[in-house]
This record gives sequence, C-alpha cells and structure tokens, in this order.
Amino acid sequence: MTKGTALIIGAGSGLSASLARQLHARGNAIVLAARNTDKLAVLAEETQARTVALDGSDPGDVDALFASIEGRLDVAVYNPSARVRGPVADLDPEEVRRAIEITAFGSFLMGRAAAKVMQAQPAQEGKRGTILFTGASAGVKGFPNSAPFAMGKFAQRGLAQSMARELHPKGIHVAWVNIDGGISNTAWPERTDDGTDKMLDPDAIAGAYIQLIDQHRSAWSNEIALRPWVETF
Repeated sequence: MTKGTALIIGAGSGLSASLARQLHARGNAIVLAARNTDKLAVLAEETQARTVALDGSDPGDVDALFASIEGRLDVAVYNPSARVRGPVADLDPEEVRRAIEITAFGSFLMGRAAAKVMQAQPAQEGKRGTILFTGASAGVKGFPNSAPFAMGKFAQRGLAQSMARELHPKGIHVAWVNIDGGISNTAWPERTDDGTDKMLDPDAIAGAYIQLIDQHRSAWSNEIALRPWVETF
C-alpha cells in the first residue's frame, strides 16, 4: 500500500517526536504543525518533515493547513491540550474558555477537516485513513482542581466516539488514546524516568499508535488506554 502524508498537530519533543520518527521510518511524508515551529527544526530535518505554524483552535488556520496537503492523507493526529488549575469557584472564565477551545474545539476542527479530505480520497485495502486523538485519564474521570482539563478531554473523547461510529463504515479509522500516566521526556529532567518504567516511554506510546494505524478493519479499536505497569487502576 502506497504511504501518504501523516500530519501531527501539536508537535513537540515528546510523544509527537517519537511518532514522527516512526511514521517517517514506515515511509510516510511528515507534516508537523505547532504554534512555535522553531523548536521543530532538528526533528524536521531528521524526519524530512514540512513544518507549519498553526493555532489548532483557529478554523482558518486548520482549513489552510489541510488545503496545503498534497496527495493522500493517511494519518491525522491531534495532540494539543490545555490545563487551568484551581478550585472551580476561583477559575477565570476566559482562561477556561481558552483551555476548552484548545483541547476540545481544536479536536473538532482537526477531525472535521481530516474527515472531509479522507472521505474524498479512494480507499486502499478498504481504508481511507486514520484519525487519532491524544487523550488522558481526565477524559474518563475528573480530578479535583482540574475541571477545565476534564471538560476538554471528556468532550474530545465524546467527539472521537461519535466520529468513530459515523466514519468507520466509510473506511476511516478513528480512535481516542487514553494516556493514563506521566510521559517520560528527557528534555525535562523532572519528567525523566528513573529506569523503573514508572512513566510511559514516548517510543512505546508511538508504537501503540502505529499498531492502531495498521489495525485490520475487521478489528478496529476506537479507544485504548495506555498506562505504566505500576499505575494503579
């Protein structure tokens, strides 16, 4: 099957970097989108990626990004999210609005645009593409002093469920991934695993994304949870 473009919105140094490398290794052309593309220079060179400056919650930015993709779109991944912490009675409404726009509304914009493109392209081996949303345990259970993050992730999870039921019969695989634990990132000393695997390895997470992308349509997952072996349920 001919490999097309893989788009990652919210690209950075952690999971998205690992995913970009693995998608590049399997033959996909890579497009990396982020607010600050300067930080992507090394990764872009390594993966031969095109970088695009983007506000994922801006409809015009998202539509322009998808219009710029040439050829087949195989994969679209939405990573951005925003947190506003504090007691619910003390939260600033505008900060909460912005957090939900980034986490939930941005997911909708990406899902909408990807669905338009993928529905219009021919199927390969019965499949027109894969749309993945990077979720969190906050989309399953809301934590104290973190209401805006839970609101955004619950909305994102509901979006993914609805899209999966609508688009799976059209040959477009949609899945929401519950990242249920902290992700190790060597760029941040406080987020680096100590060798015990108590944190999620970004390469291992990316491997799970590749497995989702390669799933046979007779057994598509629309939701998975990834957690370290020491994580309590």
